[in-house]
Order: sequence, then structure tokens, then C-alpha cells
Amino acid sequence: MSKRDELIVKYAADLKDKCGVTPDMDLLTKVTIGCGPSIYNTDSSTVAGSQQSELDTVKNNFLIKKLGLNDGPELDAAIDAVMEKYGRSNKTKHRAVVYYLLAVHFKKEAIYNK
Repeated sequence: MSKRDELIVKYAADLKDKCGVTPDMDLLTKVTIGCGPSIYNTDSSTVAGSQQSELDTVKNNFLIKKLGLNDGPELDAAIDAVMEKYGRSNKTKHRAVVYYLLAVHFKKEAIYNK
């Protein structure tokens, strides 16, 4: 099993155990691949849910640039909802899991079918 496959299994377990979501493994794989090499770096593979600069990066680089959404309070509300679902006390919020939950929240799964 490749390192990426091992991470996808870990992300699926997080979705199921910490978020109460049964993941679409095909979508999770595509979201993980979309994260690129950042998934292999300890710092960039996670999202610091209590750092505003990190949340702004998720909003600007993922929601606006990748998913093509317009900036507005609904983006911040969605990020907040995902942080709540993942568990604010959970220190390790994997970027691929956060992105997966946001893509599903905004019903933008089709972005990954291109």
C-alpha cells in the first residue's frame, strides 16, 4: 500500500469516527490527490482550526479558487460548521478531510469529476 493510500484510509477513519460521515471513497481519493504534496508534510497536511490566517487560507485557496465560490459570510459559516463537526478539541484536523467536508457541504463534488 502506498503512502497516499495509507493516508486515505486514515482520512476515511477520521470522517467515520470523528465526523460521523460515511465517506465516498472515490471523492475522498480525488480530494486527497488534489491536495498535492501538502499531505506528506506534517504542518501543511493539517488545518489549525483556531488560527484565523489558516482559516482564511482554506477559504481563499480552496473555497474561492478551487470550488469557484463567491466570498461571503456563508463561506465562513461553512468553515465554522466543519470545524465544529470535526471537533474543535481535536488538534489534528487533516486538510483532505476538511476539504472533503466543505466540497460535500457546498455540493461541489462534480469539481473532482473533471
